[in-house]
Amino acid sequence: MPVSHALRVRTAVPGDDADLAELDRRVWSTLHAVTPQPQPPYPPFFDERHAPGDHLVAELDGRLVGYVRLGFPTPLAANAHVRQIQGLAVAEEARGRGVGRALIRAAVDEARRRGARRLTLRVLGHNAPARALYEAEGFAVEGVLPEEFLLDGAYVDDVCMGRSL
Repeated sequence: MPVSHALRVRTAVPGDDADLAELDRRVWSTLHAVTPQPQPPYPPFFDERHAPGDHLVAELDGRLVGYVRLGFPTPLAANAHVRQIQGLAVAEEARGRGVGRALIRAAVDEARRRGARRLTLRVLGHNAPARALYEAEGFAVEGVLPEEFLLDGAYVDDVCMGRSL
């Protein structure tokens, strides 16, 4: 009998805080993170800058396995037509199952629903899997900040990508 892999993307709720915080700690890597590895005591996932409504979460067979965070790139009114992906995480055990792609597509739809005309993101230059996913979903490189970060003793580019909605 075939195994069902029901994937669902929904808006986060306050009760997702602990699961999202734990997911963030599990997937932390210098492949995509420029902040230090989280250490106890762990802060809450949601805070005054990152509310549940700013996140879409992916559930695979009823278990939370990923999220994407949407925000504004700046607080300026002149930039309010742009949304930015400010975080994307997929649990290791759920990779290769279309979770990241589903989250990106849901973020595009949600940004459009919120009236955005553009969607942007920043990705580390050495994160080839993420860059390939973003390119496959219509994002193009719009700029590169060479050697912007020093991670694990190596300088890494910060790649700015975007797409029209």
